[in-house]
Amino acid sequence: MKEIDMKRLPRAMRSLPSRAAASPARLAGGAGVSKKLVAVAVAALLSGCSLIPTYERPAAPVEADFSAHGAAPAGSQPAAADIGWRQFFGDERLQRLIGLALENNRDLRVAVLNIEAARAQYGVTRADRFPGVNANANGTRQRTPADLSPSRQQTIGSQYQVNLGVTAFELDLFGRVRSLSEAALAQYLASEETRRSTQISLVAQLANAYLNERSSDELLALAQRTLKTRQDSYNLIKMRYDAGAASELELQQAESLVQSALSEQAIAERNRAQATNAIVLLIGQPLPADLPPPRPLDAQALLADVPVGLTSDLIERRPDIRAAEQQLRSANANIGAARAAFFPRIALTGAFGTASSQLSGLFDSGSLAWNFAPQISLPIFDGGRNRANRDLAEARKNIAVAQYEQTIQTAFREVADALDAKSTFDRQIQAQQLLVDASRRSLELSDLRYRNGVDSYLQLLDAQRELFTAEQGLLQARTQRLNNLVGLYKSLGGGWEENTLASAGAAVPAVQ
Repeated sequence: MKEIDMKRLPRAMRSLPSRAAASPARLAGGAGVSKKLVAVAVAALLSGCSLIPTYERPAAPVEADFSAHGAAPAGSQPAAADIGWRQFFGDERLQRLIGLALENNRDLRVAVLNIEAARAQYGVTRADRFPGVNANANGTRQRTPADLSPSRQQTIGSQYQVNLGVTAFELDLFGRVRSLSEAALAQYLASEETRRSTQISLVAQLANAYLNERSSDELLALAQRTLKTRQDSYNLIKMRYDAGAASELELQQAESLVQSALSEQAIAERNRAQATNAIVLLIGQPLPADLPPPRPLDAQALLADVPVGLTSDLIERRPDIRAAEQQLRSANANIGAARAAFFPRIALTGAFGTASSQLSGLFDSGSLAWNFAPQISLPIFDGGRNRANRDLAEARKNIAVAQYEQTIQTAFREVADALDAKSTFDRQIQAQQLLVDASRRSLELSDLRYRNGVDSYLQLLDAQRELFTAEQGLLQARTQRLNNLVGLYKSLGGGWEENTLASAGAAVPAVQ
């Protein structure tokens, strides 16, 4: 649709008939044909009239690519948005849980219902572009008193009528109804993109909840092993204390380690139960009994590399950005409707059918009846209402532009944060593993020195605490690394497809 200058449009409409009539020699067929061609020209002009501003996508307020954050070129690999979640997550138990969530999750169900509501609203708005034809039948019998009758005699009159009618159909000469229809269509498309964004978030939330449950389960196992070790150490100290070979201080220190392990175990049990509850909420039903066995945390198979691509790819493929752009298009279309309110509105009302004073004569010859009542309304004074509505529509468009740009900036930051974190987690885990090995060796030496009477029990107690803390840190670092990979996959728009849409010759990255 072409945008027509509001100031020039009325002048063009007034001058068109005069220009056409000024050169009758060019119109074959005389004055009658000339009028027809003028009418056709006016109709053609008005049918293409649209007061919607020409839409231009705002420039992305971010860098062109993610090379500054360590992103490598995508190469021939499929885009992250085309990598299916079944290929990204290799754990069969997690795949089954994701499938259940996509079937039963209530947030996703609400998003689907919002699409249905937006589709229905678009249908309601679009219907205003077409005349509504109704079939009507009515009958009336009326008694008129003598003093009101022209004949000064009481009369009883009857009238029966059947017709097809059109009521207040607006000729959309300036695109007001069409603009509202386009705004509703953009809202519907935005709801579609919101549904995709909801699914992507659901897949990522479930994956994070599952990884947290695996981490809590392994932390619980670590706490139980630590408790057993400390209980054995306490029993040994108790035997030595009873034999007079250990002091009461050593016994109390050993008992403090046992109580500390019991506390850590209780915390791990609580965290694991809450992580399981989070999974149950996301899948929308109790955990099935036939789920595949889970994989250990260090054996979770996630894609080693997720193709990042350019910022333009992110804008084109990420659903929340696409939804924000559709909201912007809707706001832009509403400006056209607000502009059209400054121009005349023409509404048509009419009916065609039969009428008779006798029911039996309703369809007899000569009973044809019709009426035609066009109405034109031209705003003259409205207290500034139309101008305020136009300013409001333009302000809402500016808000939509800012929200669109903010959505892009948020998406860019999420990808950049995930890339920056990804480059450090491997080094962190390697260092944490070396710390665990060193702490374990330190505990062995402290235990040996204590048994030989070289060191006090305090050095052994510190060594046990350091090992437990180091092992906790290693599990947490592994969990954070996996959660970061999930976050990168989500921030690039992955999680919408179930299976990878790999192009010919494109290879899916290996799992790790």
